[in-house]
Amino acid sequence: MCKEKDSINNNHSTNERALSGIKVLDLTRYLSGPQTTLFLAALGAEVVKIDDPGQGDPVRNSPPFFGENGVSMTKSSPLDIGIAYLKRARSKKSIELDLKSEEGINTFMKLVEKADVIVENFRVGVTKRLGIDYEKLKSKNPKIIYCSITGFGATGPDATKKAFDATVQAASGLMSVTGEPDGLPMKIGSSMADSIAGTFAFSGVLASLFRREKTGRGEFIDVSMTDCLVSLLYDEPWDCFEALELNQRQGNRIMRFSPFNCYAAKDGAVVMGAASQKDWLAILKMIDQPNLQQDKKFSNISNRIENNLEVDAIISGWANTRHVEDIVRLCDKHEVSCHPVNDAAHIADWIQIADRKILAPLPHPHFSNVKGPLAPNFPVKFSDSKTTLENPAPKPNEHFTEIMERWLNDGVSN
Repeated sequence: MCKEKDSINNNHSTNERALSGIKVLDLTRYLSGPQTTLFLAALGAEVVKIDDPGQGDPVRNSPPFFGENGVSMTKSSPLDIGIAYLKRARSKKSIELDLKSEEGINTFMKLVEKADVIVENFRVGVTKRLGIDYEKLKSKNPKIIYCSITGFGATGPDATKKAFDATVQAASGLMSVTGEPDGLPMKIGSSMADSIAGTFAFSGVLASLFRREKTGRGEFIDVSMTDCLVSLLYDEPWDCFEALELNQRQGNRIMRFSPFNCYAAKDGAVVMGAASQKDWLAILKMIDQPNLQQDKKFSNISNRIENNLEVDAIISGWANTRHVEDIVRLCDKHEVSCHPVNDAAHIADWIQIADRKILAPLPHPHFSNVKGPLAPNFPVKFSDSKTTLENPAPKPNEHFTEIMERWLNDGVSN
């Protein structure tokens, strides 16, 4: 009898998602906030996007688009939808509320009483003007977890400044350490300030949900895009670089190792290097220059960093005469860390990515038989909890009646 019960429980847990039953009101736009709520949706939370009836979600009508006729930079039909929206709104639900109207605010407040989490990424001051700030909503629902994502945080002299991903990369110092030593500061290739802040916000919401289980109380979560980048950036001792006579911009180098860089091959490029003396000796054996271990300039990591230009010249000279496939084969043989520089546009062709199923064709809400550009699945795999983002982004106001009837038991028609 007990064994049968255990079996039933195990089968149930296998199909259960970690956040099933959690209700989220999503007031976010663009990327940082939608990243947070996308992850919550992947873990099973019911995420309800609240859009302005007049404007809708701004990225829905932002290029590039995808529709029945494929991808384009301009709409080929009214049913073409911005690819960013299709990716970021997957497995979410959509309702429209005018939060500047009395009716809209009243309905929103009723939803707040039923919600577990609210996520917003308005500029500081907007929620106060709308009357939907944390203190106001806390009075309606003391258990509410309210996550606010801003460029510079809810406090401080720059709190109200307008921010975008690139300006936060500049403000955080990330751009100052990215690029070649003799070049201009450079942003990294994707919108990491937004994505990283959204991911930190996601972890903050999870922590607050766990805390609420113990205390019964909600709380306010203040996420600064700049703080998030600085917190990761400062694993390196940037404030010591001048004293160490190091250039802040190291290009593709890893400052603490030598060699460790991106090297041109005959038919592409590889990143390879040594993180230990053992790795260095393996490289010398691989490139058939074991005598270099006797050279004082290369005898230990500190000396190699000091003479890194010479070290890189040696490795570059070896790599330039070989094909990428040969370099990787030799590095694998000698247990040297190495990988080709893969093309992001063709990353799905890499067998490792295909095996892990991290990418899947993007579904379209109007054309179920048309598979769109690739979109990422939730990247963390659990032994028992299910994660999925298989449902398409919602049509505008698609779930209004459902949410009103199920959350509020109101028979409201669209």
